[in-house]
Amino acid sequence: MAYESEYTLLEQVIQMLAANGDNKFSRVIEVVVNEAMKIERAKALNAEPYERTEERTGHANGFKDKTLNLATGKVLLKVPQVRGMEFYPSCIEKGMRSERALKLAIAEMYVKGVSTRRVSDIVEILCGTEVSSSQVSRLAKELDEEITSWKAQPVGQIQYLVLDATYESVRVGSQVVKQALLVAIGVDYSGNRHILDAEVANSEAEVNWRSFLEDLVRRGMHGLRMITSDDHSGLRAAIDAVFPGILWQRCQFHLQQNAHSYVTKKDDIPLIAADIRKVFNAPDRENAERYLQQLVEKYQKTHPRLAAWADENIREGLSVFNIPENHRRKMRTSNLAERQMKEINRRTKVVGVFPNAESLLRLAASMLIEQNDQWQNDKRYLPESTDRPALNEIYRKKVA
Repeated sequence: MAYESEYTLLEQVIQMLAANGDNKFSRVIEVVVNEAMKIERAKALNAEPYERTEERTGHANGFKDKTLNLATGKVLLKVPQVRGMEFYPSCIEKGMRSERALKLAIAEMYVKGVSTRRVSDIVEILCGTEVSSSQVSRLAKELDEEITSWKAQPVGQIQYLVLDATYESVRVGSQVVKQALLVAIGVDYSGNRHILDAEVANSEAEVNWRSFLEDLVRRGMHGLRMITSDDHSGLRAAIDAVFPGILWQRCQFHLQQNAHSYVTKKDDIPLIAADIRKVFNAPDRENAERYLQQLVEKYQKTHPRLAAWADENIREGLSVFNIPENHRRKMRTSNLAERQMKEINRRTKVVGVFPNAESLLRLAASMLIEQNDQWQNDKRYLPESTDRPALNEIYRKKVA
């Protein structure tokens, strides 16, 4: 028989696990996945290898090498190829959305005639030498269906919301413009993280952020206690309009960075940074206010612009004192979203200029969906809250 029996495969896996070596888990994955792909191909073809049958729907056409870099090490796969029908193993399809989206973005540039020699070389490596409009259209449709389904999922109870945006180059007509990628990440009352939504907009204007946030409400988000973000006028106005009365925490990391603009001597930055951290690391709101007042008085004469700025702005970073102490450290900054943005930026650099906004959303959303799936298997991000609101309690009921 062409395929190993279940007993032979199990025996082989056990031997590999018992063997010494750092990459034994990679070898196990390699053997099991390769065998699973061959079985899946046989089912798709409706015929075993070399079997003569009228029910056959296509023909096996060898294998294509593929290397996956996993946490356990490199895994060398033999991806079964088929002629006469479309086929791709589902066992490696999951978790590869971002790779498909990246290839698709580059392929779109190639097909639309906006590619450079560098892009053409990348297309040849990633997508093969022949990239047709029909292939691009089919792949785009598959990814769009997954992303649309993700963006329509009910949200439910969210305790904390973290908002952030980044800008990418997108071709609009004959011009290349910067467009904003808006991202929302939530932490529920069990302490688990969820990437809730992503959208491409022309800018961070209030109208765009408001539409983005209203969509979260339409999907059933409720129970919200605090929103963390950087200070942006459009975002602030949208938060006030959609979530009146909800606590807003200005990112402490960005506040500290902004303070540097009001320091004339670079040598003074470490000392001033330490004084600001003292405010943020206070044990409670009362002491934070006292340390802030001391900071303002200390620099009133030597750095009057810094003192005036701190008195007006730093209090916006103290809302975190109104939530449980064991939640404060992770919710006082927008780092939860910033880390995702940095990873997206790392991948978008490969593309450079996106052929359209849809292409940007496909790549970003694909990466975020994969990260969200991974988070669901991770340990809690925050300790579980004991004062969870009623399931039917909507956030607006708490607004004065």
